[in-house]
Amino acid sequence: MIYIGVTGWGDHDSLYPNQTPPRDKLKVYAGHFPLVEVDTAFYAIQPTRNAEKWVNETPEGFQFIVKAYQGMTGHQRGDIPFDTKQAMFNAFKESLEPYIQHNKLAMVLFQFPPWFACKRENVDYLRWSKVEMGDIPCALEFRHQSWFAPQYRQQTLDFMKKEKWIHSICDEPQSGEGSIPTVLEVTAPQNVLVRFHGRNVYGWQKRTAENWREVRYLYRYNQQELEEWCERIQHLTKESTNVYLLFNNNSGGDAADNAKEMMELLQIDYEGLAPRQLDLFN
Repeated sequence: MIYIGVTGWGDHDSLYPNQTPPRDKLKVYAGHFPLVEVDTAFYAIQPTRNAEKWVNETPEGFQFIVKAYQGMTGHQRGDIPFDTKQAMFNAFKESLEPYIQHNKLAMVLFQFPPWFACKRENVDYLRWSKVEMGDIPCALEFRHQSWFAPQYRQQTLDFMKKEKWIHSICDEPQSGEGSIPTVLEVTAPQNVLVRFHGRNVYGWQKRTAENWREVRYLYRYNQQELEEWCERIQHLTKESTNVYLLFNNNSGGDAADNAKEMMELLQIDYEGLAPRQLDLFN
């Protein structure tokens, strides 16, 4: 099955024409898409009550991809509010219980930073992390080009297969070692993830700018670019039972629109979504 969604549910104005209160946005969102990424989990391990609320607000079959906490991926360079890394991982796993109990956890996404290069200690950390996560499905996304350099590409893919990491395939600007190429390889037969970050090369290079996060993901895919991906997605469906697509080009409000366009191009009409409220004046 192909699941299509976006990263987060708060910033997509085209989905909420009636000024939907923030507390109700997920319920409205679930009427449009069957999948969402919980990006708030990256900034802080979420209380279990939050996950309980979210799984109860979404229909049966809805899927969550939960982003790993930044302390687990090395983004947080200062003090981490846990005595040990193992305690941090245990707290994060506990926060996943409501998703797991309701069969709504697609996977956890480990997105590593641009300075996480292909070297022995980082390979060891990936192996340790996967052991700590146990049977929980985990996707792996790199941001340093060295992992897919010619001399390491096949070793990286073989390692991911052996350790049962789901491959997070990226569409992103090609801008030096801080970006990775699109590698259309499935490493786990059940699941594969594709994340669309946009192709704003200028914004990708402005990591020191005050508003770099906004500029970085300011991009709208055109129809030709999406059509090219349709062919790739059909290829991935032959290699993996489930293909998950997440649009992360949120800065200009383009992610939800591009996700809808992709649904049309792939001729997907999801059943079992949450009911939508009718707007009498539209």
